[in-house]
Amino acid sequence: MQSSPRTWVPAAIGDLVLILVFAAIGRDAHARGDIITGAFATAWPFLAGAAGAWLLLRVWRQPLALWPSGVGVWLVTVAVGMALRAITGQTVVVPFVIVALLSLGVFLLGFRAVAALIRRGRRQRQRRA
Repeated sequence: MQSSPRTWVPAAIGDLVLILVFAAIGRDAHARGDIITGAFATAWPFLAGAAGAWLLLRVWRQPLALWPSGVGVWLVTVAVGMALRAITGQTVVVPFVIVALLSLGVFLLGFRAVAALIRRGRRQRQRRA
């Protein structure tokens, strides 16, 4: 089942923005300065992971589904992101992996859960009308 660009484009943008927010929060929390360009420097491995997940899992078919799309994007984003960070000599330590897993899980699954609640509410209102 293919979703329309009206669904998958905002979902892809949501993933991109939330990964950037994750990186910006991390940069700010560690007082690393230059939040804008620094966030992109921190985020690019995770953005690459998310793009890979979208292609590998064909997320555009059901971009707002928690399973398998949301879980797949989340786990592939973190795994590829950490691998690319390690390959490029960036920090990959257990506490950061845990924070990335938790934060990106809340972000990437959270917005899909909110979207599901909104869709469910709309369907219920349409049935009543």
